[in-house]
Amino acid sequence: MDNVTHTLFALTLARTPLGRAGRGTTAALVVASNAPDFDIVTAVPGGFVTYLRWHRGPTHGPIGVVALGVATAAIVWSWYRMLDRARAQTPSPAAPFGMLAIAATIGVMLHVLMDLPTSYGTRILSPFDWHWYAVDWMPIVDIYLVGALVSGLVFGRGSETARRRNAGIVLALMAANYGVRGIAHHEALALAPRLFGPTLPQACPGEPPHTAVVDVWPHERRIQDAAFQASGRRCLVEIAALPTFFSPFSWRIVAQFSNAYEVHETNLLDARFRAPATESEALWRRGVRYPNVWTDAAARAAGTRAAQVFLGFSRFPAARSFVDPAGAATVRFSDIRFVTSGFVDEVRRSDPFTVIVRTTPDGRVTEEAFGR
Repeated sequence: MDNVTHTLFALTLARTPLGRAGRGTTAALVVASNAPDFDIVTAVPGGFVTYLRWHRGPTHGPIGVVALGVATAAIVWSWYRMLDRARAQTPSPAAPFGMLAIAATIGVMLHVLMDLPTSYGTRILSPFDWHWYAVDWMPIVDIYLVGALVSGLVFGRGSETARRRNAGIVLALMAANYGVRGIAHHEALALAPRLFGPTLPQACPGEPPHTAVVDVWPHERRIQDAAFQASGRRCLVEIAALPTFFSPFSWRIVAQFSNAYEVHETNLLDARFRAPATESEALWRRGVRYPNVWTDAAARAAGTRAAQVFLGFSRFPAARSFVDPAGAATVRFSDIRFVTSGFVDEVRRSDPFTVIVRTTPDGRVTEEAFGR
């Protein structure tokens, strides 16, 4: 989730019994709810490559949850002790360090748990396990969640009772929102075969149907069998349903094939899904195809530092390569989650989720860069 949502959620938590621990609890919750994203400081010494390498890493793992919770409590507790010494009278008792540590740890943990249901994902087990995990229910910014949180804070200022009541209502609305999106995600995956129709190939050899609730990546699913490439045959690696920003009923269905991706934009409220399928139905014709061909040039480019970091982050990496007559190669890696145009070649030049690698005819790397 974005930091505005995390902050609004922390302020809502401060209106629950968790906020009664004493003065400083609200500050601890707000700081702790944003603390895991402190990993942005890794961009200072090494730029975007270093940031992406550590992004949502140890600060979102079990050690980070405890360490950031205690560190946040120490900062807030020290700050309020310093204020109390500077004042002649203390307006109300400050929360003890132990209570601040508990509240801050809860704030950090809920930050991580709110990141998990997004299609962006998080590395909840790092540094012990550097895989990404995601549930694919929520977009990075959910306008309905933000709206509920803002409304609860604005209309619950009349009294302590009203604040607590509105906080409970907001938490109930949040649970309902997550529930609706979870059910809609299940329905979107169930409709996927109908969207792809006769274009949906059989599952790749050794690739069992994807049934896990939590998606995990990176994984070695690049089918590089020369027989498939040479014959033009395709097989299905995975199907995913990604949420969109404006409606819990609109989903982006991504199918990963052995040599390409195919994307369909769909709305679960479409009347055609409530009618029996017919031979004339042509929903499958509306898909957009993104090539993903792992040539020798792409395999060499994948060994560069920038590509390694990107491939460790990317859930659906698409590789395209061009080799000029002299043998110099240009390889582009893009993450299909963030490609919004009709073709990979039309990705915005400022897109940070694209890597370009250029090599000389003898294989020497002349350029490796993000977002170009």
